[in-house]
This record gives sequence, structure tokens and C-alpha cells, in this order.
Amino acid sequence: MTDTTTGGKDFERLRKSGLLAGGSRAIGAMFVWARTALARGLVRLGVRPNHITVAGFGITLFAAACFVAGAGHHAPYEGSVPGVLPSLWPLAAALFLLLAGACDMLDGAVARRGNSGTPFGGVLDSTLDRLSDIAVYLGMAIHFAYYGNVTYAVLAIAAMCNGYMISYVKARAEDLIDDCSVGYWLRGERCAGLLLACLCFHVPAWLWLQATAPLGTVARRLWHAYRELRDEGRASRRAAGERSGLLQAIRHGDTPRGSIAYDVVTGLAIAFFVFAPWVSPFFYGGTDPLRAGLSRLMPAG
Repeated sequence: MTDTTTGGKDFERLRKSGLLAGGSRAIGAMFVWARTALARGLVRLGVRPNHITVAGFGITLFAAACFVAGAGHHAPYEGSVPGVLPSLWPLAAALFLLLAGACDMLDGAVARRGNSGTPFGGVLDSTLDRLSDIAVYLGMAIHFAYYGNVTYAVLAIAAMCNGYMISYVKARAEDLIDDCSVGYWLRGERCAGLLLACLCFHVPAWLWLQATAPLGTVARRLWHAYRELRDEGRASRRAAGERSGLLQAIRHGDTPRGSIAYDVVTGLAIAFFVFAPWVSPFFYGGTDPLRAGLSRLMPAG
């Protein structure tokens, strides 16, 4: 789990970056306070961190089932959308994701507060995180496959693969370097973004974002690992003096949580999946451009 306390890794990256703090730092501090208070209570009740981890995974499976039923559905209040059904399934998925996210934040906090963390607990947590991501996006892929929408089934699979690659590059790189937690699309950002996309019933637009933008984080981590290995660790120390400007930080993918650069990228990402379907109905998921293209290449016999 990621520690977002003032002295934790995320805000340590902010301090080392030389970037100005933004509003997300204050918001993050409030979440840390709430998480710590809840963790204290759970420790007093004798709850073990592995119990929370497993419970969170179980809840995620309910969210995945909701995506199977209605990942591509739009909000009933949005009126008629050609080729897209209205339902409350995305909202139901959001509620389960909220509970699962709470478990995801609390298991590590309980382990630290209760001094009950174990090496296997860390392995279990990471494993179930990956399985949770697979379940969620597989549920979306099944939904769109059922309706015969090739484009969005592929986007769901691509989003799942991107999340896996972000984690894989970090795990593999950290066999050789101290830290590779760079780039914007960390798991927390992906989970929070999906939750918000469900709350506004714009999961198809979210899939367009997740099938493309996280590739930048994969590339950023590969570049960071290359520089660290090439320069024997001098790259990260030198980078603190290089990344002082807002635009430069965003361009380089250096957006530690709590920075203004982080706030700007977060705002742009949210604006895309909230407003893109209203600007262009294409992002509601009712069309299937990939199927149309394939039909020209592979006409039915």
C-alpha cells in the first residue's frame, strides 16, 4: 500500500521534485487523517489486514458483475442516446468500487498501526490488486462482447493490459533500482478515476482514456529505469534540479501527488471522461468503428 502521510513516499517525491504543492495535497492529507482514524478503530476490534484485503477483493467482484450487466449504459437523466441503454448499473458498480477502495486504503494502514504486517500480506495485497483490475476490465469486456461491440471490448482489454504493464515495469525495475514509482497513472489514480467515471455514467469514455494515456506512464517508467541504470542512480538526484517548471514537469511525466502539475493533469483527465460524451456522442459507446473497419478488411462470406 502507498503511504500518503506527510513523510510518506508520495509527498517525499513532491518535496524532492521542487514543484509547488497544489490543492490535492490538502485533500490527500484529509484522506490520510480519515484513514488513520478508521485504522485505529479496526485495530482495536482485532481486524487483521489480510481480512480487509480479501474483503476488498470480494467486493470488487460484485463491481465486476455490475460491469457485465451495464458497463456501457448511460444515465437515465441524460435522455435518449442512440445505440446505448439507460440503467443504474454504473452507479451500483461505483458503490461497490467505493467500498473496495476503502478496503484497499485500510489494509496497509491497519498493518502499520497494529504492527501486524507480514511479508505474505504484501504479496497477497499485490496479487489481489492485480486480480481486481483483471476482474473489473474483464467484466467490461464481457459486456461489450455480449452486445457485439468489438471496439469497446478491445478498449477494455487494452486498459487492463496497460494497468498490468505499469505495475510490471515498476516491479521489474525495482529489482535493479531503488524506486520506480514515477508517472501519473498509479493504481490509486486509475481506481479513483474509474469510480468517478461510474458516478457520471461515462465508462466508455473512461475506456478510451485508459486504453491510451497510461502508455505514457509505462514509457516514463522505462525511461526512468534506463537513466538510473545508465547513470548508476545519478539520474534521480540530477532530476530534482531539472524539473522546476509546471509545463516541463507535465511534459516529462513528473507529476507527484500533491503538486500543481498533478492537479492540472487530474483536472484534464476528469474533464475528458465527464464532458467528452456530451461534446460528441461517439464517446457514449454506441458506435463500433473497429468492427466497421474490420468488416471492410474481412468481409463476411
